[in-house]
Amino acid sequence: MTSNPRNPSNGDDEPKDPLAEMLQNLMGGKGMGDIDPAELAKAAGLPDDPNLLAQMFSQVQAMMSAPAEGPVNWELAHENARRVAASGSDPSVTAAQSREVDEALRLAELWLDQVTELPSTGLIGRAWSRAEWVEETLGTWKRLTEPVANSIANALSSAMTEQMPEEMKSMMGGASSMLQNMGGAIFGMQLGQAIGALSAEVVSSTDIGVPLADLEMALLPANVAKFGEGLSLPENDIRLFLAVREAAHARLFVQVPWLRGHLLGAIEAYARGIHIDTSKIEDLARDLDPSNPEGIQEALSQGVFMPQRTPAQEQALEKLETALALVEGWVDELTAAATANLLPSAAALRETVRRRRATGGPAEHAFSSLVGLELRPRRLREAATLWAQLKEERGVEGRDAIWQHPDLLPTAADLDDPKGFSERRKLAEASDTEVDDALQKLLSGGFDTEAPESGRDTGDGTADGPGDADGDSSPKA
Repeated sequence: MTSNPRNPSNGDDEPKDPLAEMLQNLMGGKGMGDIDPAELAKAAGLPDDPNLLAQMFSQVQAMMSAPAEGPVNWELAHENARRVAASGSDPSVTAAQSREVDEALRLAELWLDQVTELPSTGLIGRAWSRAEWVEETLGTWKRLTEPVANSIANALSSAMTEQMPEEMKSMMGGASSMLQNMGGAIFGMQLGQAIGALSAEVVSSTDIGVPLADLEMALLPANVAKFGEGLSLPENDIRLFLAVREAAHARLFVQVPWLRGHLLGAIEAYARGIHIDTSKIEDLARDLDPSNPEGIQEALSQGVFMPQRTPAQEQALEKLETALALVEGWVDELTAAATANLLPSAAALRETVRRRRATGGPAEHAFSSLVGLELRPRRLREAATLWAQLKEERGVEGRDAIWQHPDLLPTAADLDDPKGFSERRKLAEASDTEVDDALQKLLSGGFDTEAPESGRDTGDGTADGPGDADGDSSPKA
């Protein structure tokens, strides 16, 4: 701005920066002079490398001053995710690693052929670096998080505008576009941080149970090696076990075409109903002490930006968690069956993966706190028990036939009582058959051709009485 309004209360002719004044009001009148940028970054969960922070904030400044294409800055999320993924050790995949992954996934497909009726995918196995995982999955992350991101960005923008004094709104002038971009830039930077950190934890393209990369089957050699640290197990066994899990996921999502859309659609439906409590954000802006980074950390950890769930969302979340558990339970059961007699360490690896999926890693927790959604199968063990029960009752073909249609999937109640699932399904199917038979009879006119049981017209002006075939009603005179 070429000319800034002067503040007569200052007693001097120094111009007052309207943005600084706005931030001072938002921060409880204390201003930002005492903030240690490194401490503030630490409180926000960002890296503490001064050079890296300088690059990030310089980029944020440029992004906020550019015209906004939407409530969320996805370019910033992408750049930050790539930067975080590369900040640790992310070596390029070697030719030997690519060959090992390809061989492991090919062998995994052969083992799975013995334990499932779903055919092989024919996909080529890939070996990815962490940066490649970011590139391959970011489009799906955008699809999953955009509804939540939009809600949070809009809530931040609304809260900042409402907190701003009326006289300051007119003073902001050309800075209004920057304010509109601020929420999207903050969320984009934090989301990129979470995705980049997650790239250091996942071992495959489907490790979180959701097909982030469509029609892909891949392992991350660096993370597979990290997964095996401290297990005292052969590296080849670990790679093969994780390859079987990845191949089972890929086979399920490829051969059950509706499943990927079913899962992603459930997440999107949940996210579209997100509601952000702007009063909490306003309270934070009013009461926050910027000189106390620990206070910022505590305020954020209390769920200031955590979406508020509605009853409809709670119901949608239960369905989503059940679907995730069914996918993971099926993969868990098949992997155990395929590796039981071929890998001596299969049982130990199965329990390790179960515990890991149940607890989640640091990056997964950061992501869930950011978007208010945990993508962990809380009921993996119950789901695995259900699939084992179905195999015992129906065989492999009957078990896998459950995936033919979403209406056939077990419910949360079925996870509570796996042994009662088949009996409940028989009753439901019998009830549906009765309804179908009655409807078919009605459409064919079957009900109209039947003679009434009483009051039948005999054609001679008299009517049959009940129980009197010749029309002579009792009692007789």
